[in-house]
Amino acid sequence: MEPKILLNYINGQWQQSASDVYQDVVNPATGDVIARVPMSSPQEVDQAARVAATAADAWRRVPPAERIQYLFRLKNLLEEHIDALSRMITDENGKTFAEAKGEMRRAIENVEVACGIPILMQGTISEDIAPGIDELMIRQPVGVAAIIAPFNFPGMIPFWFLPYAVATGNTVIVKPSERCPVTMHMAAELLEAAGFPPGVINIVNGGADCVNAILDHPMIQAVSFVGSTPVARHIYARGSASGKRVQAQGGAKNPVVILPDADLDMTTRIVADSAFGNAGQRCLAASLAITVGKARELFTEAITEAAKQRVVGYGLDEAVTMGPVITPQSKTRIEGLIQTALDEGAKAILDGRNTTISRYQRGNFLRPTILQDVRPGSTAACTEIFGPVLGLMHADTVDEAIALVNSGEYGNMACLFTSSGSAARKFRYEAQAGNIGINIGVAAPMAFFPFSGWKASFFGTLHGQSHHAVEFFTQTKVVIERWPKEWSRQF
Repeated sequence: MEPKILLNYINGQWQQSASDVYQDVVNPATGDVIARVPMSSPQEVDQAARVAATAADAWRRVPPAERIQYLFRLKNLLEEHIDALSRMITDENGKTFAEAKGEMRRAIENVEVACGIPILMQGTISEDIAPGIDELMIRQPVGVAAIIAPFNFPGMIPFWFLPYAVATGNTVIVKPSERCPVTMHMAAELLEAAGFPPGVINIVNGGADCVNAILDHPMIQAVSFVGSTPVARHIYARGSASGKRVQAQGGAKNPVVILPDADLDMTTRIVADSAFGNAGQRCLAASLAITVGKARELFTEAITEAAKQRVVGYGLDEAVTMGPVITPQSKTRIEGLIQTALDEGAKAILDGRNTTISRYQRGNFLRPTILQDVRPGSTAACTEIFGPVLGLMHADTVDEAIALVNSGEYGNMACLFTSSGSAARKFRYEAQAGNIGINIGVAAPMAFFPFSGWKASFFGTLHGQSHHAVEFFTQTKVVIERWPKEWSRQF
């Protein structure tokens, strides 16, 4: 089949990019080119921004109860097409079909929560702050919001933001990842079918030039981003310098702590899913396991056996439990970081490098890798590898383990496995991370909670999802009013 040529979606119309520069979208399991995505110019970002700004005035005047009717229709369309969307995620991203379908479930969940916007964006009022004077606070949309999406969750992460933005009365520009843009192209077809007015939702494909044009454009008031920490730092600095409100989710190095009283079977299963699910390409993947006391030998043996059981291959094959990484360059980078860890003194209990899969020799495959005796401060302990690599560290006490957790620059997630309520409360209280798991391996908040993140894992003040999203996409207006009685005597 000929690769699909992707279009931009601006002002309710699909249009071919003016750019003559295109990038291949490659299935990371098969090596096949499945689409070609344009590297749109800053002028096309400008076009989308002007269209969205024009549409914003009329869209904000649509009552919230009417705005969410489009989301109700969208929710049903996403449900109807969830299998097709999930297969596309597998084809362009590499994760298994089950993982892709779980991703789309989370996307739909955010649409559902945003349907509660008539309540979620309610203001407040106080009567008689002084005799005959009332004061009220209302929420109004910020205007045009832009979403810069990553490759690892091409279906879910745009929906951390988009439903809340449009439900609160904003118009939106989405810049999908150029590595995985087809899923959002399909989702945009469903957004179109849901009947959103022209200009309310726009899709502009592209790369770094598009991102910088978004960050600099005076008509774009808010920017949402998920990606690596260096890029998140750039997004936050440049967007803020242009006077925008910015929420920029960065990278992570997520530690999980295993106490001797943890349920070994449950812990092993959950940590293996966390570390090797999505081939480790998620910001909530467990990347360091810190065993405490006697847990060391038992857990090391158990997690090694669990990792060996992972079936690596093309994610649409039902028996496969782990797919490829996104690009050959990612595979090379991950293999280089494994070698660096060995050079710095770690030991490879399992070495997933040099993996080839029958029938898929062009795929970007690695097998699960487990590194023992990772030293604090080493590259393996500090660097976000973003692949199926789990480092093992050891601590003698809970306090020592928490100190290791808190010593890193990131603060996206930290998890504890234990049967002790006292230890769990101590960990929850002291661990410096925005998402905490207790006997949970992937502490991903439901859509009615914000996706938190601390330290170098997040730049901004308001996170994606839930009340944080509502606050981010609205600005508060305080009204103080007096209506003297003599003014109304004519009535």
